Amino acid sequence: MGDSIEECSDCSETFTQDGVLLKQAPANYMSHINAIGTLYITECPNSSRQRFIEWKPNEITIEPEIQDQEWALVNTIQKRSRTLSGNFQPDYHSRPKYIKFSFNDIKSFRIANKSRQLTFYDGKSESMCSFLFNNGNCDMMVSLIKTMLKTGPSRRDKHLFIVYDSNNLELQRLDRSFAELNLQNDGRTFWNMVKNIRDHPYEATFEAFAKVTDYVYRSPEQREIDDNQREDLNRSLSEYENTTTHSQGDYEVIAKVPELPPRKDFPRLRPLSVEQWRGHLNCEGKIEDVESIKTLIFRGGVTPSLRTEVWKFLLEYYPWSSTEAERQKLVQTKIDEYYNMKLQWKRMTKVQEDNFSDYRDRKSLIEKDVNRTDRTLDFFAGDNNSNLQMLNDILMTYVMYNFDLGYVQGMSDLLSPILQLLRNEVDAFWCFVGFMNKLISNFDIDQAGMKEQLNNLHTLLAFIDPKMSDYLDKHDSGNMFFCFRWLLVWFKRELSQEDAMRLWEVLWTGFPCDNFHLLVCVAILITEADTIIQNNYGFTEILKHINDLNGRLDMAVMLNKAEGIFYQIKEADHLTDNVRLILGLPLLGNQTSFESHEQSPFDDSAELSNGTQPYCSLEHVRISPDEVTYERSLNSSFL
Repeated sequence: MGDSIEECSDCSETFTQDGVLLKQAPANYMSHINAIGTLYITECPNSSRQRFIEWKPNEITIEPEIQDQEWALVNTIQKRSRTLSGNFQPDYHSRPKYIKFSFNDIKSFRIANKSRQLTFYDGKSESMCSFLFNNGNCDMMVSLIKTMLKTGPSRRDKHLFIVYDSNNLELQRLDRSFAELNLQNDGRTFWNMVKNIRDHPYEATFEAFAKVTDYVYRSPEQREIDDNQREDLNRSLSEYENTTTHSQGDYEVIAKVPELPPRKDFPRLRPLSVEQWRGHLNCEGKIEDVESIKTLIFRGGVTPSLRTEVWKFLLEYYPWSSTEAERQKLVQTKIDEYYNMKLQWKRMTKVQEDNFSDYRDRKSLIEKDVNRTDRTLDFFAGDNNSNLQMLNDILMTYVMYNFDLGYVQGMSDLLSPILQLLRNEVDAFWCFVGFMNKLISNFDIDQAGMKEQLNNLHTLLAFIDPKMSDYLDKHDSGNMFFCFRWLLVWFKRELSQEDAMRLWEVLWTGFPCDNFHLLVCVAILITEADTIIQNNYGFTEILKHINDLNGRLDMAVMLNKAEGIFYQIKEADHLTDNVRLILGLPLLGNQTSFESHEQSPFDDSAELSNGTQPYCSLEHVRISPDEVTYERSLNSSFL
């Protein structure tokens, strides 16, 4: 490992993960045991596309341009282990600088400690390396490895995964078996048949299996079939691909999925103007028609000169019902609260910091992220920039405000546009608090919030575009991981600063439904569907393609299309309660109140007799997705 492999300067990074502790390694790497570093999957662009696992300790200098690369997958922060390197004092220059080994050397790997520990084996009963993931877990990395290697769980240990290679006897026998069938050159017909029999046992068994049985029992020299027979066989195997099943007792009724109504066009309007804003304020400075203001913002955003005032309402710094006098009094209270919290960490002594590992780790991570956040913008450019210090201080104060969450990679991206707009430390802090209150589930340690959103995104895509959804499922991409960054920071990395701010203020209105940002994702995926399907992209290619959309998305077009998709869904005759629940629409046959859903002018559903909206507890949300989709690429979470 490491020194024995020739360095490839052209290798590209497919995956990176910070905060990974080296728990076990060969003897010549003992100086790095219990050190924290960064774990990579790299790929060399040669004919063999050789891939490597690399781990580099933090003490090795990383070039700024490499540090600032777009991160495709991001992990949340969990309690970190202290570095216990005091027992090792070797000469720095005499030890290997990093660990590197080829995918070809991996014969198996094991997941342990609630998916926080990943150990690789070389097939000689010895572990090659063992890594402990302090910032989240190893599920992202494992999901990617499974798309690059043929793997399968061990029969004796469900946490141990065996890597199959071309020399594996069991795999050779399996390949020979399918080669004998020779149903079609690409070998997919047989697997389609198996899937269809599993999903539709009655119809597929009686119609398709009879044909396959007859074909299989011929001798090899008799197995050649003509084009008509092959077309007939394929048709029988795929006839039910676009159907849904409804369980009724001991049998299933299979029906064709109805078509969606035509998609309407919703062009974007002009931003909320100063005249419109002033016209909604009474003599006390109170907004008289909040719903009308939100509708105008949803339709066109906010005029840039008004944002410093309007954003404070959208981000719940100012209550919508407040008067001008009440807001002035509130500001003074918030100033005092902010500086009291800031003094808490400013006055912390070095001894206190040394004995407070959680605080120390979060402070270090903030310093690292601040130094690479939006440095290409004039507001944050240059050395000794006071705006960077302000960004750092706000994030550090948020650690004291919400220490259970602390700081997670990605939060600096959410704060940056707010600070750049308001240019006031206190105002930016409280607006950031309001934004985090809307997205706080994105940064859960167990990542349940992100998993639920990814699952909901898959549900919406399956309803709108079953073909695209089915393609992703069949290409190990039904987990929707490639949309992770979109959801985490609401397209901050995909759009220009102005477009990101326009999108955010539209989403902050909460119109026209719950989780409208998921429909924005659906709109983009539908637009890119033909490219993905025609090029037969797998998970890695889809991830790269999605990341390459950076700077190429038209925000107005995606909002137009997303709103059209919402009304398509709302007007569909076959709308399910699953989809209704995601979008906050009334559930069929439910007569209780949906307290968490704010009535919107876009929701023309009749109110119940008690004046409330239908309600369904979030306890009924099925967070766990389809077993087949998640088991291929994720054991429990993605981030």
